[in-house]
Amino acid sequence: MSYKIGIDAGSTTLKVVVLDETEEIIYSSYDRHYSQIRKKLLEELDQIQPLIEGKELKIAVTGSAGYGIAEETDLEFVQEVFATAFLVREEKMDIDVVIELGGEDAKIIFLTGGLEERMNSTCAGGTGAFIDQMAALMNISTQELDEMSLQHTSLYSIASRCGVFAKSDIQPLLNQGASKEDISASIFQAVVDQTIVGLAQGRKIEGRVMFLGGPLFFYEGLKRCFKEALKLNEEDTVFPENGQLFVALGCAKFSGSSKKTYSIETLKTILRKEYKKDNRLLQLQPLFQNEEAYKIFKARHDAYQLIKMPIEHYKGKAYLGIDAGSTTTKMVLIGENEEILYEFYASNQGNPVEIIRRELSKVYELCKDKITICGSGVTGYGEDLIKHAFKIDIGIVETLAHFTAAHYFDPQVSFILDIGGQDIKCFKIASGRIQSIMLNEACSSGCGSFIETFAMQMGYDVKHFAQIALFAKHPVDLGSRCTVFMNSSVKEAQKEGASIEDVSAGLAMSVVKNALYKVIRTTNVEELGDHIVVQGGTLLNDAILRSLELELHKETIRPNIAGLMGAFGVALYAKENVKEKTTLIPIEKLEHFRHISKVTNCNLCTNHCHLIVNCFGEKERYISGNRCERPVGKLKEKLPNLYAYKYNKIRKLGVTNGTRGVTVGIPVVLNMYELIPFWSKFFETLGFNVVLSSASNKKLYRDGEYSIPSDTVCYPAKLAHGHIESLLKLKPDFIFYPCMSYNLDEGISDNHFNCPIVAYYPEVLTSNIEGLKQVEMLTPYIDFNHPKSLSKSLYKLFREKGYDLSKKQIDMALEKGFIALHTYYEDIRIEARMAIDYARLHHKPIVVLAGRPYHIDPEINHGIDQLLNDLGAVVVSEDSICPKDEKPEVNILNQWTYQARLYNTAHYVARQKDIDLIQLVSFGCGTDAITSDEINSILQRAGKLYTQLKIDETSNLGAAKIRIRSMFAKAIEGQGRKSYAKL
Repeated sequence: MSYKIGIDAGSTTLKVVVLDETEEIIYSSYDRHYSQIRKKLLEELDQIQPLIEGKELKIAVTGSAGYGIAEETDLEFVQEVFATAFLVREEKMDIDVVIELGGEDAKIIFLTGGLEERMNSTCAGGTGAFIDQMAALMNISTQELDEMSLQHTSLYSIASRCGVFAKSDIQPLLNQGASKEDISASIFQAVVDQTIVGLAQGRKIEGRVMFLGGPLFFYEGLKRCFKEALKLNEEDTVFPENGQLFVALGCAKFSGSSKKTYSIETLKTILRKEYKKDNRLLQLQPLFQNEEAYKIFKARHDAYQLIKMPIEHYKGKAYLGIDAGSTTTKMVLIGENEEILYEFYASNQGNPVEIIRRELSKVYELCKDKITICGSGVTGYGEDLIKHAFKIDIGIVETLAHFTAAHYFDPQVSFILDIGGQDIKCFKIASGRIQSIMLNEACSSGCGSFIETFAMQMGYDVKHFAQIALFAKHPVDLGSRCTVFMNSSVKEAQKEGASIEDVSAGLAMSVVKNALYKVIRTTNVEELGDHIVVQGGTLLNDAILRSLELELHKETIRPNIAGLMGAFGVALYAKENVKEKTTLIPIEKLEHFRHISKVTNCNLCTNHCHLIVNCFGEKERYISGNRCERPVGKLKEKLPNLYAYKYNKIRKLGVTNGTRGVTVGIPVVLNMYELIPFWSKFFETLGFNVVLSSASNKKLYRDGEYSIPSDTVCYPAKLAHGHIESLLKLKPDFIFYPCMSYNLDEGISDNHFNCPIVAYYPEVLTSNIEGLKQVEMLTPYIDFNHPKSLSKSLYKLFREKGYDLSKKQIDMALEKGFIALHTYYEDIRIEARMAIDYARLHHKPIVVLAGRPYHIDPEINHGIDQLLNDLGAVVVSEDSICPKDEKPEVNILNQWTYQARLYNTAHYVARQKDIDLIQLVSFGCGTDAITSDEINSILQRAGKLYTQLKIDETSNLGAAKIRIRSMFAKAIEGQGRKSYAKL
């Protein structure tokens, strides 16, 4: 009889189980391996040796990193799914589904109805690494995150499919004062959502479900979220005693069938052996050839120094600037001659209010009676909260703050590149004014957190990790990829023999390539000009700055306060613009400053916004999370808003007095948002009752998420599943949702297709939603452009379904439907003309919020239209002003109706001095990759700023607000600005 060893080498952890002759566990371990798998395994064998000395051993290896070990050593390899299924059968467990979450891997194994595995392939969003990153972001341990999650009272919508998106959702919540208890639970809910939507992909998780892997063994809050989301009772929920070791245990038991045996010394010898590999790595030129080249580089950038004066040597007026960024808090105090008297740069540790209170107390203590703070300003993600908490004089958008700072160092600045923790901001400057603004929207792989994550994974602090890259001999070409893909690339490079130095240099170059080719999307570096100012904490990294200059083949200007440029810019702005006595909180009040936040729901309208109420002292408070001003009692002038007008008009449609006693359900989804007037009138004319699906919200989405077969489809399509579920609860006699390859030909394009999702999604719903087996959904293929064919096909359909309808009745219903549709179109065009007239009469900004029919849904647009209203703008939609008598020339094949409306609208806006355009783009929309470039080109030729907002199921408006405010600020930037040229 042999002892058996099972080794599960996962993406981040190594699990080892040893069984004796009776198959009892005599040793087990679960530890991180930090990519040093063989070294860690040898350490484990040292621990095991006293227990197995002199024994005959059988061994098998599994796991995502285990295959490489098995390939090198010729040890027995067993696939993870097989190891899991093997143990389930061996132990005669009655299990239908297995959910396993690891460090970077997640999988679902369906055992009932045929063995099937579904595993994450491109994203580690719903895994242990995701949870680790989120805990680090909040400056707490994963254990604390778990404990806090059990105390939550509310849930926020946090992106589940990507850690980058999730950080962008969590950081504003932290900056706004949301409780860490609620954020912690929301993180676990995001993991659950990713598992159900991203992994199950439409196959229902039901029956007895077993949960495996470290995260599902250690985190009670995650267990609770899964049970609630899947509606599992205690009997159907299985958390094995050794859930974190289950796969390793299955692997150990499977090893019993192997014919190979080993001794402990033989195993050690095999693992110590060096295995020769072919070097298949692509390599780049070193950042610096020698120390002398680096010294020249440093001297050139050290020329841009801002004077720093010890605060104890200064007397007089001073100005405070605060940059409450996405991951860090920056603060500067400047004197009358712009010298730096005090500076602070550090992580906000998930609590920016406390950080600033502490640093402001230090500033007051240092100022004493010699220095008077005459003005203060704040910028960044936490601007609103910090401004209210500490009575800051001025709050300005980040783009304006960074431009002000860059202009100080070089009045001829032509391009500004600012790379922060999670944000990239790029500005093209012409004639002293911002010409275009680019921000990263979907990915932070070109940001500081990208490098920081890898440095931590490899056991380095960021500063040291950057330093070792400078003289790497053979930097690895890792390309420009997202963090998840890059993890695989880095591991592969290390397997091929790349040193840590080579990897660090390769990552620095990758950051630059992501910034240049994903965010700026530059095709000609000459467009950036010769006066390039770089800033942001990430570009204090010499390896990244050198990579940028090598890629651009240009020299840049990096001030010695590159990480403080936002704070410095807003301090300069306060110095120029604060004329009255400062409102900054005085020292006596600061000493008794208290900050408490609580969460509640607003019930003043159907949005039911999650409100974060921040209280400062007894009377002061600041409310965030609201889409309008009603919760704070500051109802402003009600400005025209075509999005709200259209949505309210649609939601009022429906028929309850039909003569047939038959009810048809119509989902308010995708193209149906603008076709409801047609179908409502059509069925009303035929004597049917008409019920519409419920208003969209997160609960409606979660009701349908079990049946979503694709994680990458756009959010409006995902919502359609919930709308069908809401209709099923209303028990209509049937649901009507036709397939439409073509839209109405509006004469503005070469063809008039609907996109494939809009055209054929009814068939996806029919195939995946269980309730449609009991209630029929009619999905005929129809074309509005051929009335005779349309009449014939609908007549045939309803006759086949047993409805006594004549051809004449169908024709009359179609005629009235078309009249209703055209009346609706004309009504919104009249409303838009009135809105524009109102704006011009009252000198209000006019914004065309250009998207698709479904973007009028508040759950899809997340209240961006209301945000624009709150910022003082009148909102019109693309279909309400799109010229119907024009077919302008474009540089691409113009064959999609919705996109053609956007091109026409862009041409119209280009001719209007007082109208700006913002394009809404849903993640997952393939056609918009082309559409966006064309609209950008049209607007830029007219000197207009192109603004694009990408939206999906998450509702963080932080980045959207920056872009919108930047668009409004563009008109004043550069006008009358004092020259702060240093040289």
